[in-house]
Amino acid sequence: MLSILLSFLIPLVGDMTCTDCIAIDSLYKAELQKIYKADIPTISIQDYLQMNADSVVVLDVREQREYRVSHLRNARNTGFIWFDMRDLYNIPKEKIVVVYSSIGDRSQRIAEMLLRSGYKNVYNLYGGIFEWVNQGYPVYTTHDIQTSQVHIYKKDLGVWLKKGTKVQ
Repeated sequence: MLSILLSFLIPLVGDMTCTDCIAIDSLYKAELQKIYKADIPTISIQDYLQMNADSVVVLDVREQREYRVSHLRNARNTGFIWFDMRDLYNIPKEKIVVVYSSIGDRSQRIAEMLLRSGYKNVYNLYGGIFEWVNQGYPVYTTHDIQTSQVHIYKKDLGVWLKKGTKVQ
């Protein structure tokens, strides 16, 4: 609901002051707190970047059309609607698995499924790909070309993507 309201209000604001930006950031964090469950571990982008890339499997649980627009480098697309645990047979249950979606709602649901299936080290990337791009980190096409484009999934979620080019 808050996302829908903001999607109408933010374009009307025009030039925002830093105080306005802080208010929007606070609303974004409040929205994430409403979405995230306490029993599903999240990981900050900074903590994720400190990990050894070889020790982590990154799963992009957005749909293929979203993944094709852009994704984190070396992320493996699983999709959400047709997610199938059998596609992860080659990932050891002890491996660190970081999942992400647009803002973390869908990835949280997949993280929950992974944990219930016996995976021990599963983390939901806090803020998803939107937060990744908002913090200035690169995303790539399926041809491994850096891009500014990010699929926003739903129009009302696009309000949370402050950097990059929104694609629907």
